[in-house]
Amino acid sequence: MHSSLDNFEMPNEEQVHLAAESFRLLADPTRIKVLWALLQGESSVACLAELAGAAPAAVSQHLAKLRLAGLVKGRREGTFVYYSAADDHVKSLLDQALFHADHIDRDMPGVASEAADTDDGSVTRPA
Repeated sequence: MHSSLDNFEMPNEEQVHLAAESFRLLADPTRIKVLWALLQGESSVACLAELAGAAPAAVSQHLAKLRLAGLVKGRREGTFVYYSAADDHVKSLLDQALFHADHIDRDMPGVASEAADTDDGSVTRPA
């Protein structure tokens, strides 16, 4: 084994499975739009559907899957349910994915060297 891998440790199988499941759920443009909107604050299905350009029934199904995966949470108020991002990890995941996509789109090298992590896990982008 290469000497720099002496202290290398793979994540456990459960961590790998859960991470893969999170990425699988994020692999849908409507879900990314919905999650991005939820990072701005809690919202109803109808409002999220309008923002994402999707049918309310479809957004509701997406939200159910995202909620089961722990990426969003719901709060009932009367007959309405208001959704929000589950935690700051969701923001970090989306920030990183969109930052990476932006660099791919603009054919910019050095994504890792240009991003600066902050204390809260978000990424600052170079000007």
